[in-house]
Amino acid sequence: MAERCAWIAAKEPLYVEYHDKEWGVPVFDDRLLFEMLCLEGAQAGLSWWTILQKRENYRKAFDNFEAEKIVLYTDEKMQSLREEAGIVRNKLKIQSVVTNAKAFLNIQKEHGTFSNYIWSFVESEPIVNHWKTVKEVPVSSEISDYMSKRLKKDGFKFVGGTICYSYMQAVGMVNDHTLDCFCHPSHGKVK
Repeated sequence: MAERCAWIAAKEPLYVEYHDKEWGVPVFDDRLLFEMLCLEGAQAGLSWWTILQKRENYRKAFDNFEAEKIVLYTDEKMQSLREEAGIVRNKLKIQSVVTNAKAFLNIQKEHGTFSNYIWSFVESEPIVNHWKTVKEVPVSSEISDYMSKRLKKDGFKFVGGTICYSYMQAVGMVNDHTLDCFCHPSHGKVK
């Protein structure tokens, strides 16, 4: 059996698949980058496992995270989202998706793509760390703190330094697989 990061101790197939195929893999698709930013914000104060289990519900509830549709949400749509049992029904988190969709579209206009903007924080290259244990992995960094300040300045919500670092890990801007994990680049797995 392949060695994995210690945080994936739960053998839930959905979690294992997320770890093996998504976490730490560079993402450049604007829609998916936006989706992950919203989901990381929804995670605030909760576990990623909670959000991961609800991801398909989020995709259905929020029009597959198509920002152009989300910015047009009416009060009635917002009310229906607050009643949607398949997502976290926190009013501020739900509102943040609409707020973030507006900011996201503005960033696309200004930078051509959201990917260009977000990847500029790491000079368009993933940061590959070499942690021996999960205890060494930080919850934030200078880059995530700076990213947080910029995102907030650009109109985004639920984008604190810790959320930004978790986002960077999720979309492969940072590869924090531990050295013993088969997903770490040192094991020759193509990411």
